Amino acid sequence: MGKTHECIEGRLRSFIEAQPVFFTATAPLSADGTVNLSPKGLKGSFAVLDDHTVAYLDFAGSNAETIAHLRENGRITLMWCAFQGPPNIVRVHGRGEPVFRDDPRFGELLGHFPEIDPAQHGLRAIIVVTAELVRDTCGYAVPFMAYEADRDLHGKRFAREDDASLSAYFTKKEHIATSLDGLPGLPLPLPPSTV
Repeated sequence: MGKTHECIEGRLRSFIEAQPVFFTATAPLSADGTVNLSPKGLKGSFAVLDDHTVAYLDFAGSNAETIAHLRENGRITLMWCAFQGPPNIVRVHGRGEPVFRDDPRFGELLGHFPEIDPAQHGLRAIIVVTAELVRDTCGYAVPFMAYEADRDLHGKRFAREDDASLSAYFTKKEHIATSLDGLPGLPLPLPPSTV
């Protein structure tokens, strides 16, 4: 049923690159801390960088739990499900790092996402994940669901923001600079982009 893979290549890579949605899971080190699970979408916001490294764009939102957990301990799991075609679930367990807009690596990493206009979505960081364990399982109980299109609401909402207004928006949100459990989240004020 389950199989461990040495790296992200071939059929596995094609599968995860074709999925319109994936999920991220992180947690703080504290035993009573809040586990976070987030859906991610928008065509072109995920990229396989090499056989052991993937990345995705971290857009504006109402909290920054993933960033806070990665800053504290780096643990992350990404998961893709086949909602169409043959059943399959792929998980990448690894170490993640938020690369912020003022990081010298930011511009080069952003080049892996040519389909996305970063200004339209309030791009906060690029999350880079190094795979430590790659597994796929059957997914027999995952239902069939049809992908229709990406929602355009996120782009419409955040396209009207500039760096100053985006920083102001984040500052007003309770769990952007600090996580639900009090961990450091997104550094504010938002640094200007290096690109």
